[in-house]
Amino acid sequence: MNESTTTALLYLNGVSVSFDGFRALNNLSFSVEPGEMRAIIGPNGAGKTTMMDVVTGKTRPDGGDVFFEGRHDLSKLDETQIATLGIGRKFQKPTVFEMHTVEDNLLLALKNDRRPRATMRWRETDDERDRIDRILGTIRLAPLRDRPAGSLAHGQKQWLEIGMLLAQEPKLLLVDEPVAGMTDAETRQTAELLKEINRDKTIIVVEHDMTFVRELGVKVICLHEGSAIAEGTIDQVSSNERVIEVYLGR
Repeated sequence: MNESTTTALLYLNGVSVSFDGFRALNNLSFSVEPGEMRAIIGPNGAGKTTMMDVVTGKTRPDGGDVFFEGRHDLSKLDETQIATLGIGRKFQKPTVFEMHTVEDNLLLALKNDRRPRATMRWRETDDERDRIDRILGTIRLAPLRDRPAGSLAHGQKQWLEIGMLLAQEPKLLLVDEPVAGMTDAETRQTAELLKEINRDKTIIVVEHDMTFVRELGVKVICLHEGSAIAEGTIDQVSSNERVIEVYLGR
């Protein structure tokens, strides 16, 4: 692909992945523009996780194009190289350092020089303190900065992990089922949090909670058997006969 042919931050075209004869992705194509937030829905086994694995370098596609910023061929890079480019991923189950405070979790995640000599000489700077304060405000955890992460409620742990992702200064965030197990109030707050983050970051959200997806108010893609079967607003996708048949039901 010539880098001048797309303005997309993330570009997938004809991507296929097979595991022991099972086609997890089947000619999958879509693109995400800089500053966009996109929701991806679909039944279990539709290819959502495999798609994220391809974008983050965990799985190599059998064919197709996967480009970031129009010039980085993600199919030829490993996970570390892709993370360095500015692609961050939050898994469904929060993985925080439970014995450390909320603030220390963010400090540990900060994008810094990780070479041994630099780590030994590291001291928190004013700029880093400002970054931590901003992130704590964004994720609604500033009053809990000195609390052990293990004492947080489930929803708060999800927000902390999103904050740890932000500390790495990604350009693109992949967020997997961020409201699974949350209360209705936490779900609404998470929608507002992601919309706030989307002012500066590009986001792909994989989610099953259709009420939450509607709250986000963004373009939706429905996957089925490794392919995109519908794309558009939540109302357009929800009324698509194929989506109703394979995912939403009557």
